[in-house]
Amino acid sequence: MKYTPPLQSATLLKRYKRFLADLELSDGTTFTAHCANTGKMTGCADAGFTAFYSTSSNTKRKYPQSLELTQNNVSQLICVNTAIANKVVEEALNNGVIDELTGYQHIQSEVKYGSENSRIDFLLTHSSKANCYVEVKSVTLLSEDHPQSGQGYFPDAQTVRGQKHIRELIDMVKQGHRAVLLFAVLHQGITQVSAAVHIDPTYAQLLSEAIEQGVEVLAYKAHISASEVTLIEKVPFID
Repeated sequence: MKYTPPLQSATLLKRYKRFLADLELSDGTTFTAHCANTGKMTGCADAGFTAFYSTSSNTKRKYPQSLELTQNNVSQLICVNTAIANKVVEEALNNGVIDELTGYQHIQSEVKYGSENSRIDFLLTHSSKANCYVEVKSVTLLSEDHPQSGQGYFPDAQTVRGQKHIRELIDMVKQGHRAVLLFAVLHQGITQVSAAVHIDPTYAQLLSEAIEQGVEVLAYKAHISASEVTLIEKVPFID
């Protein structure tokens, strides 16, 4: 997914009220940008980080700028706009980047399904194959204790919604479909992914149960720059 025009840079002053971030330009001008991320953003939004932002042409927006990327103190880029995960996954599905999810005739997004009033991120279908339900999660939490390990975790906060999604995927497998949980790694420092049992043990336990029931788990990492974010390579998921 390309940023057109390329993102502009500033310094992150603070992120607050979940959806707002104050940025400062090199000339000292400050402004508030929208932050499309409901998570804790641990290690992704420290004061002093370089921030990259886009500017909307929609004149009705209260905050025309959107925080898209941050760069930590060791120069690792992080995509903090969680809406980007589905966009780069859709692009990767269409381009055949995810080997395990090729060979389907149709790709649908945001399809209602399940017994808990959910929407699946992507439904892949083929006339001669079982339907494939793909749930996408953005991974940006790098181990705070051992950042050099490249260990990434999901979730970064307790997620009742995420637990529901796992239950729905398990149900799809029981109904004879294929179900895949796809972790989109949007942090340059992350080289492997695990469930964050230290943050949400219920989610971690559900995920282990899902794997035993036949839910597949994949993790793919993105190339990140101020001009594009693109899924490029598979990385290990460690249960």
